[in-house]
Amino acid sequence: MKKRALITGITGQDGAYLAKLLLDKGYDVHGVVRRSSHAGVFDHRLKWLGVSNDVTLHDGNLLDLSSLARIVQDVQPDEVYNLAAQSFVTASWQQPVLTGHITGLGAVNLLECVRTLRPQARYYQASSSEMFGLIQETVQSESTPFYPRSPYGVAKLYAHWMTINYRESFGLHASNGILFNHESPLRGVEFVTRKVTDGVARIKLGLAKELRLGNIDAKRDWGHARDYVKAMWIMLQQDAPDDYVVATGRTTTVRSMCEIAFQHVGLNIDEHLVIDPELFRPAEVDVLLGDPSKAKSAFGWEAETTLEAMIQEMVEADLARLRDTKAAG
Repeated sequence: MKKRALITGITGQDGAYLAKLLLDKGYDVHGVVRRSSHAGVFDHRLKWLGVSNDVTLHDGNLLDLSSLARIVQDVQPDEVYNLAAQSFVTASWQQPVLTGHITGLGAVNLLECVRTLRPQARYYQASSSEMFGLIQETVQSESTPFYPRSPYGVAKLYAHWMTINYRESFGLHASNGILFNHESPLRGVEFVTRKVTDGVARIKLGLAKELRLGNIDAKRDWGHARDYVKAMWIMLQQDAPDDYVVATGRTTTVRSMCEIAFQHVGLNIDEHLVIDPELFRPAEVDVLLGDPSKAKSAFGWEAETTLEAMIQEMVEADLARLRDTKAAG
């Protein structure tokens, strides 16, 4: 009998990689998709990975408890992965209420459906390193105090603690993955790594002359989403639920990350990078550096892809996309 998984946010970066991983493991994979006017393009990440025809998609919304209840009742999943969110940190200052509803309360809607309709299912909540925010310890682990610095981080922290509360109150097999920044060629172009790799590709192809960024001194612990979804799956295979930091254990400035991209295509960063004060955040998270030792000791997980290899992969993917678009035009 095939295991059945339900993924919210299946059309996002993590959802697509997780869907492929689960399909490769023989799962019957279902996903929740929010109705929009972007018919035909909403599943482009699943298509890019070649799995769009292998998953079953259900119309639903984290804000609509009735739709989630219907889907959970129909699918009867063995594993539930809540990856859906308003996940762009910068936008959370412009849309704090929406971010709170989707990223925070939306998780509780799903937890409530699991509790009442499928309590034997194993539940994964996508927590975030943004919850650490104004860091209270140089290296952040599962025991580091949280201090979120954005509406997004605050909303994620609410969902994180509610997952723990449902685990302790109702006995759900519910785990939090506190994932540090994870990227890939499937990352949205509004996120800094993809903004950089897309921008560098455009400059290399003569489609742009400059790349405009905000605070390039911020430091992040960047890994590959393809590696990180493996940790999500492994968490739900453990006998007991728990919370785990998923990170590389290496932090790098935005500037250094940019240099990797520019050097890969033989360009001088100083000739093209422009600092734009308008792109600075209202409250910055200066440094994030995760300690993944608990995940390594508990179930042997560690990051497999280096930052250099990941950025180079992303640049090559963006060069290919832009060349294809140019040829098609």
